[in-house]
Amino acid sequence: MSDNDAQGLYQRLKKEAEAAGYLLNPDVDFVMDLMAGLLTNKDRYGYLACPCRLAEGQRSEDLDIICPCNYRDPDLAEFGACYCALYVSDAMARGEQKLTPVPERRNEQSADTAPAAKKQLFAESSTPVHRCQVCGYLCARDKPPLKCPICKADQDRFERFA
Repeated sequence: MSDNDAQGLYQRLKKEAEAAGYLLNPDVDFVMDLMAGLLTNKDRYGYLACPCRLAEGQRSEDLDIICPCNYRDPDLAEFGACYCALYVSDAMARGEQKLTPVPERRNEQSADTAPAAKKQLFAESSTPVHRCQVCGYLCARDKPPLKCPICKADQDRFERFA
């Protein structure tokens, strides 16, 4: 892995984050360390597993921690940063909020975020609905998109919603 690889990944993630309304941590040195960890995991496993978590080494087992992870949005909403602090809130980026430890959500039971009545409405449709596990994007078609148009997560990060 070279500095150019890390810089290229940083530029790509920054562009994707900003296009989707997210911010990367303004501490570039810190972020470049995370880029190195992400690239190490990509070399090791073939995907960008969060460098702050232990990956299983099987994509199907690690889908929830592939960057951007499934826990980014709840972490940002509650703590102003994701678990590894790659993504931060506006207030944190402006220095108005201090970075505090973010507890690990990975082992928590994932709560069903859609009330049963709403899911029933989707279930009555003849077209399947797929949900991006990262950002919650809903897509009503036979198969999910190859990439989420919102957060750019791969197709295998979608689940059948209804």
